[in-house]
Amino acid sequence: MDWADTKHDICLQAADDTRREFSCVPHQVTCIDEWAKGLHQRFDGMIAVALEPARGPIVSALQKYDFLVLFPINPSTLAKYREAFKPSRAKDDPTDAELALDLLLRHPERFAPLRPQGAAMRSLMSLIEQRREMVGDKTRFTNRLCNTLDPGILSPCRLHALALVAQLRMALAGIDVFDREIATVARTLPDFALFECLPGAGPHLTPRLLAAFGEQRERFRHAAELQKYSGIAPVTERSGKKCWVHWRWQCPTFLRQTFVEWAGQTINKSFWAGAYYRQQRAKGSSYQAAVRALAFKWIRILYRCWQTRTLYDESVYLNALRKRGSPLLGSLALPPRNT
Repeated sequence: MDWADTKHDICLQAADDTRREFSCVPHQVTCIDEWAKGLHQRFDGMIAVALEPARGPIVSALQKYDFLVLFPINPSTLAKYREAFKPSRAKDDPTDAELALDLLLRHPERFAPLRPQGAAMRSLMSLIEQRREMVGDKTRFTNRLCNTLDPGILSPCRLHALALVAQLRMALAGIDVFDREIATVARTLPDFALFECLPGAGPHLTPRLLAAFGEQRERFRHAAELQKYSGIAPVTERSGKKCWVHWRWQCPTFLRQTFVEWAGQTINKSFWAGAYYRQQRAKGSSYQAAVRALAFKWIRILYRCWQTRTLYDESVYLNALRKRGSPLLGSLALPPRNT
């Protein structure tokens, strides 16, 4: 299935047939329901669906059918597959649907079925992303308001300024509503305490970190997978004798922002995090590069705490660094040991 705003192009192949059928379903609840039930009546069994998005309206619409098994395909993977057959990079929706089907049939071991998280976790993820949009609105209204407060244009912009103030007040009130709802939903999740105790998390970043990890512990086999998926880990490319490291472009940007923003908050609230950040700056790293490097280390720690359901304890981690003889703490005055 190739998803679009108004329609969904479909390429269908039965398990015991080599022929492929093409169709199109309008993006309407009744049409999608009719299509899904028609498939179930025709095949009377489990049906695999390859599609690009791992979330969104079409995913939510299809997940209510227990006979559909969704296999998300990374858009960049599909684009590279398309480019291999079309060097011109021409894109066509029905063709993309067929390419997605072809990928799933030829390489089924490379695609894991989508298993939705619980209703509370899905609700939390939606709430924090909508809150982020409200914060963006607040920033835009504030910037526009500041632009109208110049003495030379204050008088003619009076009505505009008053309108922006009203919009800003509504955005702030909306953020407060989201904050209360997010706090209520987050506290119902069993892993809330794991993230509430983290240094610098606070009421805003705790739910975001909770949603970043989710509740499916088998989703990431090790911390490196989460580091790469979130875009915190850089990309290393090698060709012949050349090797270069660069920014990871294909990643969920909101997830990366969550880890980077939280890592920045830990600099003044965690002894080792502050020491590591200053060490990176002393090596010549920019602020953003140093914070991303700190987030990289934090993800490994959080992943272990999340997997073992163990609350983070700064003293335990510092003692572990002492035992390993970490050079990070070698020249620093450490806080006293806990007895």
